[in-house]
Amino acid sequence: MVPVTASLARAGHPVHAFDRDPARVTEAVEAGAIAADSAAASADIFLTSLPRPDHVQAVMVTGGAIHALRPGTTWVDLTTNRIELVAELASRAPAGVRVVDSPVTGAVDGARSGRLTLFVGGDADVVETVTPVLRELGSVIPCGPLGTGNVVKLVTNQLWFIASAAIGEGFALGLRHGVALDTLWQAIRNSVGDSFVARHDAPSIFAGHYDPSFTLDLCLKDLTLIRELQRDVPADLPLTDAARAAFAGAVERYGAGAPELTVAKRIKDDAGLSFRLDGDWPAPWDVDETSPVGSAQ
Repeated sequence: MVPVTASLARAGHPVHAFDRDPARVTEAVEAGAIAADSAAASADIFLTSLPRPDHVQAVMVTGGAIHALRPGTTWVDLTTNRIELVAELASRAPAGVRVVDSPVTGAVDGARSGRLTLFVGGDADVVETVTPVLRELGSVIPCGPLGTGNVVKLVTNQLWFIASAAIGEGFALGLRHGVALDTLWQAIRNSVGDSFVARHDAPSIFAGHYDPSFTLDLCLKDLTLIRELQRDVPADLPLTDAARAAFAGAVERYGAGAPELTVAKRIKDDAGLSFRLDGDWPAPWDVDETSPVGSAQ
């Protein structure tokens, strides 16, 4: 994650970056990092930030990074990961290597501006040791033992998925009954209907690009991890199931690589409505800490 590299480099930390895509390494170097020869470069803190649990497995086990870590290193996994895999890899780490899970939230603009939120799980003394470095990326929330960082991240995503699946329904209901979209959006943001989705994500719907910085297949990956957590809850979670079905339906119609908020496009298309809204809508990947979220003209 180049924005993470840039934040750490700006703070004065020597950062060694590795990615199997040379272009990403070049971007990291341009952001202030030093190119590394492998993912197991010697470091006091070894950070991994990967799209999927199987990618973490490939880097740490197949690629041998877990066994190449030296005693005294703390491995911090920023990936939204399977809690069983985190525990398994921690058990395979060499003696003297400490492990923390720290998935992040805050979207691309949060990463670029150093305003992510990091959910950290691990032994309290280890979390305390790495917290000053992680704070260069944003706010740090200690969540409990190893694995709880991912539990908290998945709960926050669970609620985000529900809200994302629902906002298109709200737009459709209001528009079909004569309320202008900009009026509806203002009302939602200033009422009990407010949410991160309404404030941060709705502009991507209005702009018509639906935020391709995160794709539907990654949404379904997280929803699958959430379903694994659901199995231990002896109760029905119908809203979570409905959100999963909504995202699965969006994948079936628009493809796995479609932008995350395409989940709302299906409602627009079926209802024959337009969710476009004139205004200044900076794309999340172009937003920095000085950029506005966006405003209707």
